Amino acid sequence: MNVMERMKSIGADQKMADFKIKQKQDYEFKKNYAYARAWEFYNECQKRELNCHVSIGGLDSITLYLFLKDIGIDVPGISISYLEDVTIQKIHKELGIERLKSAKKKDGTCWNKSSIIQEFGFPVLSKEIAQKIEYLQNPSDKNSTIRHAIMTGETGEYGGNRKNTRMKLSQCWLEKFGGYENSDYSKPDFKVSSKCCYYLKEKPCDDWAKEHNSVPFLGMMASEGGAEKQKSND
Repeated sequence: MNVMERMKSIGADQKMADFKIKQKQDYEFKKNYAYARAWEFYNECQKRELNCHVSIGGLDSITLYLFLKDIGIDVPGISISYLEDVTIQKIHKELGIERLKSAKKKDGTCWNKSSIIQEFGFPVLSKEIAQKIEYLQNPSDKNSTIRHAIMTGETGEYGGNRKNTRMKLSQCWLEKFGGYENSDYSKPDFKVSSKCCYYLKEKPCDDWAKEHNSVPFLGMMASEGGAEKQKSND
């Protein structure tokens, strides 16, 4: 099953159409809808004997955390707080957020930005762009299809044989980093990696969740949701 077939099987287009209708509703509708969905998720987790939490960074997740408390859902908040601005750290402390450390290395010490850059490479531009460049720098038979899509925008059979998709790296970045695949472009001599976010933020939160048999509430802006859909389409 390719990506287009999978999207069709889950009714993705209809879900997006329904979502756009909800976006046009007034604030009271959206608040009541969020209330219902939050309790629906919480109750389902209770049935499955799962705990819940909120992974907190900036304003969006703080808003979600406070909204849940306001409607009677009292779940813990966790954060890799030391990575945030000092003003955000102060708010986390005032809210009683549990502050975690970054993931540990094999020697028991915690990863930091410097050690991750030395081991894996620089998190240039954005996580998405860095990941694409990382694929180009580390070619293999397994990632040949995705490397072709990054260079050309052509997805191949798995992606529905589409062209001009957002998988293609922007032309300005292809000219800077595309030399690993095409000699007409530049090829910097430093490593690029998207793993910074994983070891500093994602893994420690995932490890905490496993230890506490907990699943996260997710609060996502509509623009982020659209971007995620586009990425899955691409």
